[in-house]
Amino acid sequence: MTTTARPGARFHRRLAVPVMVAALAMTLAAMAPAMAQQAATATTTTTTTTTTGATPPAPAATPIEYVYVAMVTSQGTILLALDKTHAPLTTANFLKYVDAKKFDGTTFYRAMHLDWGDEPSGLLQGGLQGIKVLAPVAHEPTNVTGLHHTSGTISMARYAPGTATADFTIMIGDVLSLDASPASENPDLRPGFAAFGHVVSGMDVVRKIWDAPRSATKGEGVMRGQMLEPPVKILSARRAPAPGQ
Repeated sequence: MTTTARPGARFHRRLAVPVMVAALAMTLAAMAPAMAQQAATATTTTTTTTTTGATPPAPAATPIEYVYVAMVTSQGTILLALDKTHAPLTTANFLKYVDAKKFDGTTFYRAMHLDWGDEPSGLLQGGLQGIKVLAPVAHEPTNVTGLHHTSGTISMARYAPGTATADFTIMIGDVLSLDASPASENPDLRPGFAAFGHVVSGMDVVRKIWDAPRSATKGEGVMRGQMLEPPVKILSARRAPAPGQ
């Protein structure tokens, strides 16, 4: 999701798709040793999640305000809870695309499967792939928001911090090395990625898409073999009432 490109760099629309996707792959490739070590040394203190959704952040001193979004795909519906309290800028950015119906007709196009750590592990990526995007949103790191990349968490894809637009990821299993790590000796790990909500229901749909066939030839470099073939359609994304209402 990060790259060494200048934050203000502009890319031709025809180049936006491979660059955006490859940027995440290159960053995760650089992170792999640290992520593998973390997986090997993880303790049992991680919160267990279920197939129906992710565990929301621990209760705060003040009530958390969630904004719910129903994302209808060709494989079923995913209900997202966006954390407006802890990640207000990222949530507002995502809602701009929802309210403008910009996710309609886009796809989930990438399923990254990690071959180490607790299985299943990886992430699912979707969005506009750099086409007709709005202005980027300021980066909200997890060491500020208090959120974490646990299973079912939704997070923003990006180049350098502060360049995220409309591509997003959903965690399959805990991928905590995507959290900010300001003290890390590796500068790529310091800012982390901007988590901003979690799957409330439809994690079975997320898993179904993640397990869908992938092309053996599509994708450049470390992306090779991670592209869904065919991509899975996002039919619509709309604000929704809270569960039970």
